[in-house]
Amino acid sequence: MAMQIAVVGAGLIGRAWAIVFARAGLDVRLYDVDAEQLGQVISRIDKSLQDLKSAGLLDEPALVLSRITVQPDLEAALAGVSYVQECGPENVSAKKTMYTQLEAASDPNTILASSTSGIVASQFSGHLRHSERCLVAHPVNPPYLIPLVEVVPSPETSPQVVERTLALMREIQQEPILVQKEVQGFILNRLQGALLNEALRLFRDGYVSAEDLDKTVKHGLGLRWSFMGPFETIDLNAPSGVVDYAGRYGPLYRDVDNQRSTSNPWATETLQQLDDERRRALPVSQLNERQIWRDRRLMALMAHKQQVKD
Repeated sequence: MAMQIAVVGAGLIGRAWAIVFARAGLDVRLYDVDAEQLGQVISRIDKSLQDLKSAGLLDEPALVLSRITVQPDLEAALAGVSYVQECGPENVSAKKTMYTQLEAASDPNTILASSTSGIVASQFSGHLRHSERCLVAHPVNPPYLIPLVEVVPSPETSPQVVERTLALMREIQQEPILVQKEVQGFILNRLQGALLNEALRLFRDGYVSAEDLDKTVKHGLGLRWSFMGPFETIDLNAPSGVVDYAGRYGPLYRDVDNQRSTSNPWATETLQQLDDERRRALPVSQLNERQIWRDRRLMALMAHKQQVKD
C-alpha cells in the first residue's frame, strides 16, 4: 500500500492510530497543535511498540516507528495524504473549527474521518463545501489491541468514501462495522451504556457490590462475549435457536425492562459511593499500574485469538 496517512491529534487515541497504520506498512504524519505533546509522542509510541514486541504481537518495532514522522505544520502534515484520522476534543464546536481547517489544508479527494466516540458527522461537517468526504471512524481504545472500528457516514457522505474507508480498515487488519444511519453514541457505546446504566442501578439500589457486579461480567458474560456476540449467544442457548430462546426467556426480559426506573443512574451520590468502593480496592496512585496490567492482559488475549481463528 503506497497511500499516506495523517493523524491529527497526538494524544492517547492519536498515538494508538499511528501504531495501527504504521504497523500495516503505511507512512504516517502525526500532527498536534500542542508542541509539548508532539515532542513526547515518539518516545511514548516506542514504549507501546516495545510492549507489543514483548507480548509476541510485533516483530520489528524500530521499523514500525520509522514510518511515523512528527509534523508541527497542519498544511505540511496533510499535503498529498489520502486519509486523515482526526483525534481532537470531544466537542462539536471544536470539531467544526477543526474540520474547516482540515478542508482548507487537504486535497479535495482526501477522506476526513473522526475518532469521536459519539458525535455524528453531520454535526461538525454540515457547514463544509465538501461534506461528502467526511465521516466517523470510531475506534475502541486502544485500537492496536482492540480492532473494532465503527464507520459512521452522515447523510451527505458519498458511498465511495464509505467503501474506501471500510476497505482501508480491512487492509490495516481492523474489524470495521458499518453504522447504516446516524445515531448518537453509535453502536458500541449505546450497548456499553445500556449495561453501565443497569449496572449502576443495581449497585445504587443495593442489590450487588461493585466487586461482585464486575465478577458477573468478568467470569460470566465476558467469557462468552470475548468470542461471540449477544445474538449468537441466544441463538446457541436454545435447542431451536433465536425464536425458541425468545419463547422461553422473552417474557422475563420484557418484565425486567418494564421494571427499570427513569431516574438518573449517574447521580453524584451513586458515583461517589461507587468511587469509594473502587478506591478501597484500587487507590488512585495505582491506577496507571493497573492500566498497564489491563493492556498486557489484552495483548495476551489478542495473541491467543490470532492463534485460534474464528
